[in-house]
Amino acid sequence: MSTGATSLASPSTLVGLLWPSRNDARFAVLRAIVLMVAGTALLTISAKVQVPLPYVPMTMQTMVVLLIGASYGWRLGGATVALYLAEGAMGLPVFANTPPMPAGIGYFLSPTGGFLFGFLAAALVMGAMAERGWDRSLARVLVMMAIGHAVIFAVGLSWLSAIMPFAKAWTVGAAPFVAATIVKTLLAAALMQAAWTITRRG
Repeated sequence: MSTGATSLASPSTLVGLLWPSRNDARFAVLRAIVLMVAGTALLTISAKVQVPLPYVPMTMQTMVVLLIGASYGWRLGGATVALYLAEGAMGLPVFANTPPMPAGIGYFLSPTGGFLFGFLAAALVMGAMAERGWDRSLARVLVMMAIGHAVIFAVGLSWLSAIMPFAKAWTVGAAPFVAATIVKTLLAAALMQAAWTITRRG
């Protein structure tokens, strides 16, 4: 008997092929938990690899978010990022500025808050595109990763623009990250292509 848990990870995704689910509810739940915990651990680590900036620190999180969404699919990828946000909301120091800034619900009201919600939106978009085969060719995966970064910036800048003029929001929330975002987009696309190449050979 199939359950909702078995549908979390699409078999058309990278993770779905590397670690296929089974028509077994307990296995599906255990598999989802393991993948979600691993994903949130990677997000936490990537948040701590950073270049401090006045309002929004530069981290490796955006790349990891896109890779999780693309590898997991929209359901499991979205659930993983949602769990990560929930961990931060509960006070765990998983975000880039924690410590010294305290974690918890209040963190979402900071200038960084919009980018966190952008992570969730991007993971859902990446997962949906991956399940439609966008991650299988280099040209399309480059477009896919660029769209993912655009989603994160759109949500993050919208939030920043609500608390400061747009010109300043762009100056502190986008302009310093352009070069790094291009590099992370290229790196994410290369990693996805390498993973698919290895998987096909296997």
